[in-house]
Amino acid sequence: MPSDESNQPASENIGKYKAVYSSARDAQGGIPQIVIQQPASSGWSWIMMRVLGAVLVFSLILNMSLVTQQSALMGDISGPIEKFHNGDKSATNKIAIIRIETTIMPPYTEKVFDVIKKIDEDDSVKGVILAIDSPGGLVADSHEIYHKLQALAQKKPMYVSMRRLAASGGYYVAMGIGEKGKIFAEPTTWTGSIGVIIPRYDVSELAKNWGVKADPLTTGPFKDALSPFKPLSEAEREVWSGIMDESYQRFVDIIDTNRPNMNREQVLEVATGRIFTSQQAVDKGLVDKIGFLDDAIDAMKTDHNLGAIKVVKYEFTPTLSSLIFGEAKLEATPNVMETLMNQSVPRAMYLFSWQTSER
Repeated sequence: MPSDESNQPASENIGKYKAVYSSARDAQGGIPQIVIQQPASSGWSWIMMRVLGAVLVFSLILNMSLVTQQSALMGDISGPIEKFHNGDKSATNKIAIIRIETTIMPPYTEKVFDVIKKIDEDDSVKGVILAIDSPGGLVADSHEIYHKLQALAQKKPMYVSMRRLAASGGYYVAMGIGEKGKIFAEPTTWTGSIGVIIPRYDVSELAKNWGVKADPLTTGPFKDALSPFKPLSEAEREVWSGIMDESYQRFVDIIDTNRPNMNREQVLEVATGRIFTSQQAVDKGLVDKIGFLDDAIDAMKTDHNLGAIKVVKYEFTPTLSSLIFGEAKLEATPNVMETLMNQSVPRAMYLFSWQTSER
């Protein structure tokens, strides 16, 4: 039996823990046991946690307020910022590059408008290169960009440089340079795809097989004309064909107007929705020369006797608030309901697509 003295625990406070050493021996090997005891939490710990939590919340609110104020102060840099591309950095006169590099639709459309406005107000810009790498996009947005480019082309000479793809609406906006402009396409560029498409899917048979029935309440026979849950009737097809044909004829008209080397019959010959390589496009009159962006810049300098020139492009720096509360949030956590609703809205497009129903 252990002595009474050995049964007296030796304890020592180390931080918030107390180690109690016992002289008890186990039955197997007589190995001493060490027991670690944690003292009960005091009321002060709970109070401190609440205080720290309140301080954290206050700090978050204060920082959000500071971010909002800083964004307001930095609002003037949310527009297009001029960046040097190449040429003579010390030159006063400039050639400006407008880049169309994605599907033509909001919010990208507004950024293009901002760049056009900045160039229009800059008297040192003596020429403009429209650099296109786009499959096209919405009919309305393509025409808006075309309209604003036409106004700019009345003040400053404009050329086009096509890169990978300048199809459908991408070709439509190229017409904004006017009949005096020149179009350059890289050797591997695809262009053309002149026509209109309204994306539509018929899932009526699938819905029938799964027992799904659409029963919308409408005020007229054409209100749900593009519903994917029923086949398109001949009357509905006639209505939408008329709408598409108006956009199609507008497309043909602007090519006829802005390509002086092509007559209307030649435009109609290529306006079948098909895609063309750069060499085919040159042969058909849709493109003037095969060349790169630098070739278009050199031609602009030579044709308009610009001499020493600085070539600039434009970029956008988002504000702090848009990064934290706006665009970043939308990309990370899209509104599912809004996305579904937008998908159901019929849209006429000047768009190069894998669908073959393009007019």
